[in-house]
Amino acid sequence: MAEVILICGKICSGKSTWAKALCRESGALCLSVDELMLALLPERLGDLHDEVAARAQGYLLRQAARIARAGVPVVLDWGFWARRDRDAARAFFASEGLPCRLFYREVSPEQLRRNIAARNARVRSGEGGAYFVDEGLLRKMEARFEPPGAEETDRVLRGEIPGSI
Repeated sequence: MAEVILICGKICSGKSTWAKALCRESGALCLSVDELMLALLPERLGDLHDEVAARAQGYLLRQAARIARAGVPVVLDWGFWARRDRDAARAFFASEGLPCRLFYREVSPEQLRRNIAARNARVRSGEGGAYFVDEGLLRKMEARFEPPGAEETDRVLRGEIPGSI
């Protein structure tokens, strides 16, 4: 059996970049809720977005358990913004007998703004794979984010993504 790593952090904090770096370093498989939803569904789901995202996350949790039981480490790339979501994921993997760690991507407000600007420029230029972040979405996500406490964080990811993790 392999472990599952939960990547926690604000929208545009660099979670996906870190998740990919961790996967390259460890041979883990990355499961991304945004990647799944953008591949299968229209970008603008309106009021259905949160419900569909929750169902996609449930599906990916179950897939992560299957993959980890097969011996492949898994990195879950979504925000885990609320403590109840982090606790529920940990409880799920514990019930499956799988080790699970939480990595928190910490970023300054200035870096967050730069990341949002860079992402939005990529989306505007037609590069897919990410949601456009306007002020409304940013406010919504900021209001939902509960930073993890030290007691629930196994590793804090700060600064630039290193060449070797």
